[in-house]
Amino acid sequence: MIEVKNIYKTFYVPHEVKALVDVSNKIEVGEVVVVIGPSGSGKSTFLRCLNRLETADHGQILVDGVDIFDPKTDINLVRAEMGMVFQSFNLFPHLSIMGNVTVAQKLVRGRNKKERDEKAMMLLEKVGIAEKAHAHPSNLSGGQQQRVAIARALAMDPKVMLFDEPTSALDPEMIKEVLDVMVEMADAGITMSCVTHEMGFAKAVADRVIFMDQGQIVEQNKPDEFFKNPQTDRAQ
Repeated sequence: MIEVKNIYKTFYVPHEVKALVDVSNKIEVGEVVVVIGPSGSGKSTFLRCLNRLETADHGQILVDGVDIFDPKTDINLVRAEMGMVFQSFNLFPHLSIMGNVTVAQKLVRGRNKKERDEKAMMLLEKVGIAEKAHAHPSNLSGGQQQRVAIARALAMDPKVMLFDEPTSALDPEMIKEVLDVMVEMADAGITMSCVTHEMGFAKAVADRVIFMDQGQIVEQNKPDEFFKNPQTDRAQ
């Protein structure tokens, strides 16, 4: 599904930081990959490179066989197949919940009102907030807003879902609400890559855990092996 080949990324403000150093990996169809590591290790930069929210300085990323860094690539077509959920929700504050979940269906997928409304309600029911369909984001808790963000991404029927620390802004009760939805998605076989600090979620859901530090993939393995028998000194 996604192939990452030797990518490098350096930031120069306020000083030089090598965020990614020769990172290569693959994410297979239906695989749930959880990326963990300390703050500043390059996790979010790696994830944001997958849909070109960040552009790597060197290297190549293929999404479903398409080189996303090729100048000829229409990145919006690629992004239409990749759902993204951010840590800060990023809902449109002037739109209702229904509006948030239907707007891209209309503008990108070209669905008629009946199709997009039915899809939105089905997903809002799935994430447990159908009763909030006509409310605005400001009337929802953080956990509810994040579940709307997940529903909005799923409404596009993406081939892969990317999560960038989706629970970092939430309190413990809200974290459980969001993680429960993500567990259901994983059980349904949706291809997912998730950056998180939630080790319990990684143990329960991941097919593979990637551990990053100082811009590099230090170790990766199945959750049982990674948590019970880490191979590197840093992971230990």
